[in-house]
Amino acid sequence: MPRSRDTSPPHSNRAGRGVLHALLRRFGGWARWLGLRFLALMFLLVLLFSLINPPTSWTIATETRKYPGTPHQWTAIGNIAPVMVRSVVAAEDANFCTHWGFDMAEIRKVIAEGSSRGASTLSQQTAKNLFLWQGRSWPRKLLETVYTPMIEALWSKRRIVEVYLNLAEFGPGVFGIAAAAKHHYGTTPDKLSAGQAAALASILPAPKTRKPQTGSRRSRAIADGAATIARDGRDACLRLPR
Repeated sequence: MPRSRDTSPPHSNRAGRGVLHALLRRFGGWARWLGLRFLALMFLLVLLFSLINPPTSWTIATETRKYPGTPHQWTAIGNIAPVMVRSVVAAEDANFCTHWGFDMAEIRKVIAEGSSRGASTLSQQTAKNLFLWQGRSWPRKLLETVYTPMIEALWSKRRIVEVYLNLAEFGPGVFGIAAAAKHHYGTTPDKLSAGQAAALASILPAPKTRKPQTGSRRSRAIADGAATIARDGRDACLRLPR
């Protein structure tokens, strides 16, 4: 039986592929255009908040509707007890002054242990708390990974901790160190004792379920860690008074 002959023009398939390639090139061009402008916007936001104090964040705006409590108030790092600054570094990121936003040694350790615990640095947490949303998802983690080196490049380490302490959650609806000091201890951030600072830092992994307990095992460990990083100079980038 004779084979049927293809009577379509020989150039039709080539023309179709040419149109498809042109569309793909155009789509790729638009994607690059949008991507570059999105990165530029991210960069400008990081630069902006290196100069001005962020008034709020997405997390603060949404959570304080659910848990109306102590009003959020900005506190300059010079008005926060140095022991509070050291305590949060000891609790969340002891190598803060020596890494560039990602603690690779800690990441490798977590991978080797097969652990589910996080290895996020204060820089990463600041990026999340200021620009993004809570919860685990790949899109959020990807954006956090882009924001983090921008923050490290444009902000000082002292600025990173300052923003972190002013945005961190210290209880349901309790955001920032000023609200935390008032809510939990009826005082101001500059008057926090070593025990109170360590207790506040101890609740940061789970602020909705933990309460500050002065003298608890974790609080004592954080207090010891804060004293250690002061002695060995790992707090040098923070320029804190002794």
